[in-house]
This record gives sequence, C-alpha cells and structure tokens, in this order.
Amino acid sequence: MSTMNISLPETLKVFVDEQVNQRGFGTSSEYVRELIRKDQDRQRLRNLLLAGAESAPTQPADEGYFESLRKRVTDNRR
Repeated sequence: MSTMNISLPETLKVFVDEQVNQRGFGTSSEYVRELIRKDQDRQRLRNLLLAGAESAPTQPADEGYFESLRKRVTDNRR
C-alpha cells in the first residue's frame, strides 16, 4: 500500500480524530480511505445519472411496464 502524507490545520485534525473515535475507525487513514471510497461511489453514480439523462428515451415506466416485468418473472419461474 502506498503512503501519502496530508497536512491539516489543527481544527480539521481534531475533527478527523473525533470521527475516528466516534465512528469506530481504527486509524485516521481508515477514515480518509472511507471518505475517498464514498466520493468515488458518488462520482460513479453522478456519471451514471448523466449518461441516463443524455440517453434516448425508452418506453415509460408506467403500470404496463411493471406488469410486463411481473409477467416475465412469473413465466421464468415455470
């Protein structure tokens, strides 16, 4: 695993230390890794939402759409 040193003002260091203690992280590195993972997830979700917004419209997700999904599931069980 690579190492990265980060300089923080005292107020942020105190905040990180509090989060580590209150939220059950073993170290400040674990806390920062979790924040980075959550940010990666947020960016992936944003990209998926943007791709969906830019894609061509498909059939509406109305009652008929959900009924056809139910039928497909029911038919596949047999």
